[in-house]
Amino acid sequence: MTSSETTEPPQDSPALAAALVDNHRRFLAFVERRVGSRADAEEIVQTAFVRGLERQDQLEDPERSVAWFYRVLRNAIVDHWRSRGLHARVEEALAGEWADAVAPPPQLGDELCRCYEPLLSTLKADYAEMLRRVDLAEERPVDVAEDLGITANNAMVRLHRAGAALREALRRSCRTCAEHGCLDCSCSR
Repeated sequence: MTSSETTEPPQDSPALAAALVDNHRRFLAFVERRVGSRADAEEIVQTAFVRGLERQDQLEDPERSVAWFYRVLRNAIVDHWRSRGLHARVEEALAGEWADAVAPPPQLGDELCRCYEPLLSTLKADYAEMLRRVDLAEERPVDVAEDLGITANNAMVRLHRAGAALREALRRSCRTCAEHGCLDCSCSR
């Protein structure tokens, strides 16, 4: 391939960048009115600036760069709301799943090995708290999340990670006992 056959990437258009910067406040106000949050609007506009500059080769008429960028912003706003809707549906599904969870029979607690209890203090404090409140005190994750001021989704993630951390601590502490369900444990029950 000769040097005349190579194609160079499109050069940044100083006129486009100047038009975007000159209209930044208008763009920000436009997005903020549609998403209701200044922080979300700033993030959307910043991301759209990057996308716009990356896709400037799609701009057919540089004189219409502002109108073209409003289309980029509208698409970014739609993506924002789609993302929010997806997150809300996931949180709602998880909250409903845990709200309908059935507690294990009380006699099961008498049969469980207690190797884990001293290991709780070796976990991160927020992990230990989630396990104590949800698994031991049998609080609903949704209620714990509300009390801690976090989302239900965050509580579920935290609970999952706490369980994984406890399993790893048990594996290190109890070795095969932890892998095979504490069937022949030497701890006091």
